[in-house]
Amino acid sequence: MATSFVDSYGGRVPLSMPSPAAMTKPHADLDLADALTKVSPKAQAKAKATATDFEAMFLNSMFAQMTSGVKGDGPFGDTPSTGVWRSMLMEQYSKNFAKAGGVGLSNDVFRTLILQQAKSSGSGADNGKA
Repeated sequence: MATSFVDSYGGRVPLSMPSPAAMTKPHADLDLADALTKVSPKAQAKAKATATDFEAMFLNSMFAQMTSGVKGDGPFGDTPSTGVWRSMLMEQYSKNFAKAGGVGLSNDVFRTLILQQAKSSGSGADNGKA
């Protein structure tokens, strides 16, 4: 079915847009589903933890860059201890953000780890490895 267009302000605008539900509907990842059958639940849990830790590390780096120019306020002012405190705070923020879903980076890292493990377990079975 072809979408009709109307010329508006020199640009082409579709007359009908897909529904919001259709735009956010998740697609089935058949490759991941197949790979999950080949990887043990213990390895899946380890891959999920590794992916979450990786995202937390990324977020920590991002938060550190965001706050690098911020000077300390309050009773401690701009002292070296304020910088240490802020780095520990950013680390905890990063871990909490990643555990709560983060920015979605851990999902892609998890998918890649599982696909690689499934691939290596498939080739390992051919070589007589468990």
